[in-house]
Amino acid sequence: MIRHAPVVLLGAVCALYVRERRRRLRLERLGAATLETLLDAVDANNPETGEHVRRVARYALILADAADVDEKTKRSIERIALFHDIGKIDGALHDIVNEKSRLTPSERRSIMTHPQGGADVLQPLSAFYPDLAEGVLSHHEKWDGTGYPRQLAGTRIPFTARVVAIADTFDAVTHARPYSHARSMKIATSVIAEARGTQFDPDLVDLFLSPPVMECVLIAMREVHGPRRAAKTRRGHSETQGVPDLTFRWRTPAPEQQPAGR
Repeated sequence: MIRHAPVVLLGAVCALYVRERRRRLRLERLGAATLETLLDAVDANNPETGEHVRRVARYALILADAADVDEKTKRSIERIALFHDIGKIDGALHDIVNEKSRLTPSERRSIMTHPQGGADVLQPLSAFYPDLAEGVLSHHEKWDGTGYPRQLAGTRIPFTARVVAIADTFDAVTHARPYSHARSMKIATSVIAEARGTQFDPDLVDLFLSPPVMECVLIAMREVHGPRRAAKTRRGHSETQGVPDLTFRWRTPAPEQQPAGR
């Protein structure tokens, strides 16, 4: 009987491990499904914002590829891009976001609350995505420390947010919004170049404006006005099935060309 004790103990440990793994997978699937629901909420609140965040995610991924970041960082960048404007679904900001005239100073101050609002919405998911709320909170910080809401400067700004900030500005310039007209790609690149070292990370600006990256961005712009969402599929989940990466379902196939540096 004593000789069998180690075997019994090993079996108990394995059973405990399996139960814990199942519990963790169920929780992670819940977190992933919550992100998908939030992305649907962005679409329902304002389809133009939904299209905007998908374009930003595409441009951010192109820049992330060029920066040769690891897959974990790449996925973090994509999630932050997809949810960077979720703070704008606040009812108090809805009319301002859809305002067709130029924003007043008061309206701009209200809009400036959306990074904190978005971070507050996403904070409950920090156990699953610990860097998501922080990235969303930081996407309007500036390299020189004059951004908002915390006036972070330089490398104190999360790398993921620095990538998304460039993609966000590029799309804001090249696509019409209710309160602004679309401008050319040439103007957009000039805006980003002029903000090198003040608003944006200078190294990331140099990479984004490099010919290989610009070629990929141009291809992405020409494909569609906004990336079409991939059709959702209902998947049955067994207890051992891995966690679906739901934030990747929105993407159409990436262009064949890859930026140099991969």
